[in-house]
Amino acid sequence: MNYQKYQKMYHKVPLETRDWPNNEITKAPIWCSVDLRDGNQALYSPMTIDEKIEFFKFLVKLGFKEIEVGFPAASHTEFDFVRRLIDENLIPDDVSIQVLTQAREHIIKKTVEALKGAKNAIIHLYNSTSTLQREVVFNKNMEEIKQLAVDGAKLVKSLVDGQLDGNIRYEYSPESFTCTEMDYAAEVTNAVLDVLKPSAENKVIVNLPSTIEVATVNVYADQIEYMCKHLNNRENLVISVHAHNDRGTGVASSEMALLAGADRIEGTLFGNGERTGNADIITVALNMFCQGIDPQLNIDNIDEIIEVYEKYNRLPIHPRHPYAGEMAYVAFSGSHQDAIKKSMDKFGSSPKNKWANPYLTIDPTDIGRKYEPILINSQSGKGGVSYIMENKYGYTLPKPMLVEFAALINDMSDEKQTVLTNHEIHQAFKDTYVNVSSPIKTKFYRSSDENEQTVLSATIEHDGKVSSIEGKGNGPLDALCNGLRQYLGTDFEISNYTEHALERSSDSRAATYIAITDHVHTYWGAGVDANINTASIYALVSAVNRMIEHQK
Repeated sequence: MNYQKYQKMYHKVPLETRDWPNNEITKAPIWCSVDLRDGNQALYSPMTIDEKIEFFKFLVKLGFKEIEVGFPAASHTEFDFVRRLIDENLIPDDVSIQVLTQAREHIIKKTVEALKGAKNAIIHLYNSTSTLQREVVFNKNMEEIKQLAVDGAKLVKSLVDGQLDGNIRYEYSPESFTCTEMDYAAEVTNAVLDVLKPSAENKVIVNLPSTIEVATVNVYADQIEYMCKHLNNRENLVISVHAHNDRGTGVASSEMALLAGADRIEGTLFGNGERTGNADIITVALNMFCQGIDPQLNIDNIDEIIEVYEKYNRLPIHPRHPYAGEMAYVAFSGSHQDAIKKSMDKFGSSPKNKWANPYLTIDPTDIGRKYEPILINSQSGKGGVSYIMENKYGYTLPKPMLVEFAALINDMSDEKQTVLTNHEIHQAFKDTYVNVSSPIKTKFYRSSDENEQTVLSATIEHDGKVSSIEGKGNGPLDALCNGLRQYLGTDFEISNYTEHALERSSDSRAATYIAITDHVHTYWGAGVDANINTASIYALVSAVNRMIEHQK
């Protein structure tokens, strides 16, 4: 790989001291969705006007107060969509639509025309300022590029003052900001601000995009802090960021920008956008949520958001996507499963408890998910198996039995070389341990007390042959043990006994777990029945059957 052909595309940031390393994010930013503009232009099949209207309504439902709806001068569809939003009164009074325009005369005029009748709107003016764009794309020097921005701002302001009656705000972006010399970026932006004249009543949005990510996120933080310290009239500005994801750090860049003084984040649901995408607003918001910060968005039903997103964008969500992926709350590792289960058992999902889990940053129920999908493969351990058996099927296995069963499940998964479903795990438990009726099957039993002892008589079927056995002991189970020892001519002892109700109801069944030892090996069996004594007998016979099969 010829790495020597590459060079730094960003300029050193002349920042002598930096404050952002000591800052914390303490509140949600102003959110601006650009799904309908940046996101839509990056789709194989851009949305129709009707689809854009439905998506707009959904973004409003999620709580976005600023939504970039398009580039009206780009096409008839873009222009007509903005007009329908305005003409059909589809924009709530507390929502501002945002439209994008280059600093070019005919584009600015078309953009302003599209906004006639809008109650609340943001005109987003931009022009490229980077070294490469100046030299290669525009063939203009620094002064000419600055003049282009200033002339664009003057035209926008004059047209708005003459043609629009609504509450119109301004936004300016030095496009390709991350590749621009910082002192020049500040010089151009301040020249534009001199035209737009920000005030406390009408703040101007200064958007500082990482149009292309070219450096580590700390460099972006330095760039944002530099601008915050070098822009005039800072108190009357809203510093916005629009992070792309070329280096896979769009979310981190946005968060670092907030530490560095940004007030506003532009992005899309799940990060859709040109090339490798935009900052993922859902991830940024939930990152705040898991730190105890109100994200100021209605994102408590993640599956609905995914459904709408996939419907209109025709793009899938990666199964490992943060928070939203179908496997975001799935753990295969045995140690992970065990730690998650223990934390769930201790803290649960009660709103009274502070969330604390070694491997889950949020409670899945807070965004409409359930922590059901522990998936078991050959890497899993007893914690995951225990969770499934207890939470899905009601079995609380004794720890030594759980260790044995988990190993059996791991072997099954290893042999299949794939994940086992909950049903497969449950069926394996029943086939291996529960009411095992071969080679011995209990057909009938009766017990009575005699001289402070229990006498148990039973009819069994052994390899197709029906026999009667009888035993005495200090209870039905002990009596059956003695009867089976005599019948089989084998010595064994009960080494473990556990029971519990399988369901919490008046007609619940009992589950009994019994381990027997032949003084060399231990054999587990389980019994399930409405009668606890019968469940115990089934468990004992199950364990004995497993011993017989092993001794063959």
